[in-house]
Amino acid sequence: MPLPIALTGMPGGGKSTVGRHLARRLGWGFVDSDTLIEKRIGESIRGYFEREGEDRFRDLEQLVIQELTSQTGSRVIATGGGACLREANRLALHSRCTVVYLRSTPEELHRRLRHDTHRPLLQVADPLTRLRNLYAERDPLYRECSHFVIETGRPSVNTLVNMILMQLELAGIVEPNLVHSPVDPLRGPETE
Repeated sequence: MPLPIALTGMPGGGKSTVGRHLARRLGWGFVDSDTLIEKRIGESIRGYFEREGEDRFRDLEQLVIQELTSQTGSRVIATGGGACLREANRLALHSRCTVVYLRSTPEELHRRLRHDTHRPLLQVADPLTRLRNLYAERDPLYRECSHFVIETGRPSVNTLVNMILMQLELAGIVEPNLVHSPVDPLRGPETE
């Protein structure tokens, strides 16, 4: 049975969206660690973060990452942008999953997130500077726990999924027939 595929990267880097599409292409399950956390705490991460603080949130996130990486079964896991901050998470992800880092520049992220009001770490006066600081801190950590780095730039979701599948195919992790876009007879080829 193949290892789960975990997606890491900065907030707004496309982990959840790409993860859902990648899971569908592979015929695997999909889980978003942040969504799972929100279900468990019964509120938004932002609300919990503001009330309990970052350390309490990171403790909860670590428990969820340990749980998700310990389960068997073919699935794609989208991790939260800060999951890499804890060494225990980096070790669990790297040793129990095939980890793909979706690398986005701070400027690209700022373009995507400039109107976002849900990400607690970006609710500051100068979000671009905050993204640059987060990137400087986290990029080496994402690289440390990742097996593959995919530059996101501006490709479509389908193109990013194809890029990931090609890397996984070359590494012998997935079958070659998954790299080409599937065609739904009712909708035609995927075009996202």
